[in-house]
Formats: sequence, C-alpha cells, structure tokens
Amino acid sequence: MNITHAKIVTLPVADQDRARDFYVRTLGFEVLLDQEMGPMRWLQIAPKGAQTSFTLATPEMGFTPGHAQGIVLETSDVDADCAALTEAGITVEGPVDYPWARQATLKDPDGNGLVLSTTKAP
Repeated sequence: MNITHAKIVTLPVADQDRARDFYVRTLGFEVLLDQEMGPMRWLQIAPKGAQTSFTLATPEMGFTPGHAQGIVLETSDVDADCAALTEAGITVEGPVDYPWARQATLKDPDGNGLVLSTTKAP
C-alpha cells in the first residue's frame, strides 16, 4: 500500500454557513474551496497548513448532521485552546491526562464530536 494520509474527512452539517463560521472563526480553520458543484455546494475547510481537510456536507448530499464522532485535532496547547473556547461560549469537557495525550472534547454546532489533543512525549 502507498497511502500517505487522509485527504478529506466529511463532516455532516445542517447549515454550511453556520458550520463554516464555527470552524473558521472559532477554531481558526481556513476555507480552501467554496463553489457550486451542480445542485450542491462544495465547502472545504482545513486547519492552516494541514494535509487533511474537511468537507462540510449537508443532508441534501446524503449526510446526517452530527454523525461524525471522535475527530482528533492535534494542538500544541490544549489548555490554552480550552480556555479560549470556554471564553467564546463553547462547552468543553476536560482537558484530561491520558498516558498518550492530554485531551478535551467538544461538539460543533451540529453535534459532531471533536477531540483536542496534545500528544505526550513517549
């Protein structure tokens, strides 16, 4: 096999604009592509410099909002990110120390489950 990384992860959302605003304004992602593709809109976002991006897919595209769970987002400072998110009114659980990482969880506006993780040195 020659797979090098995941290219696109689909996030099922009810409202692409609301989801875009959360990921861009709250989490600091960038919009990579926003265009009409036939009767649908392709909206692709990613953390700055990331190899993997996310497409925000609606029920019209066959996706049920809130069904993505356990998407891990690596951060260099989970504590600072949790404080900033809490200050912005986002409910965050944690952070909690595990043998492999310090992690916290949150939900996007559609209920998709995100994990913020700072990996611990082995």
